[in-house]
Amino acid sequence: MVPMSWNKQQRSLLVKTARLSIRQGIDTGQPLSLKLEEYPEVLLEPRATFVTLTLQQLRGCIGSLQAQRPLIADIAKNAFAAAFRDLRFAPVQEHDFSSLKIQLSILSPSTALEFDSEEYLLKQIRPGIDGLILQYKNHRGTFLPSVWGQLPNTKEFLQHLKQKAGLSPGFWSEAITIQRYTTESIE
Repeated sequence: MVPMSWNKQQRSLLVKTARLSIRQGIDTGQPLSLKLEEYPEVLLEPRATFVTLTLQQLRGCIGSLQAQRPLIADIAKNAFAAAFRDLRFAPVQEHDFSSLKIQLSILSPSTALEFDSEEYLLKQIRPGIDGLILQYKNHRGTFLPSVWGQLPNTKEFLQHLKQKAGLSPGFWSEAITIQRYTTESIE
């Protein structure tokens, strides 16, 4: 796994960029446009991220599972998308902005888990640490490690992930694939 660490100034810049992208969205309907040459090299490395917004409860959560663009650009894109493109919620409004809590999750590259049964899979999952990507045919879902706060039991975590992917909680097939990743959380 690639080590993840950003200093206090870089972390602050990532959160500020997310907030500015949401502000830009409120003002213009467009995400923040970045001049990448103005950012430190460490923030230009390709990384996958999720941006979670809360206003006392979940208000939006959008992200990417694969590194497709520079970290700072992924943060700006996903902050805008979490605020205005998460179909579960109405777009963020001006009156929401000052109270909006932003949590950034920067993902490590994912690795495939090898297993021959659900029982063996459950023994490999690290509660409180692992984010999981479940895939079966055209069904796919992920839970960030932060979801362990609501689902601390490994079996329940997996059952709810199956439901999120559109499968029944008790579904099992040898064709299911699971990848795990960790995150560094920045608020």
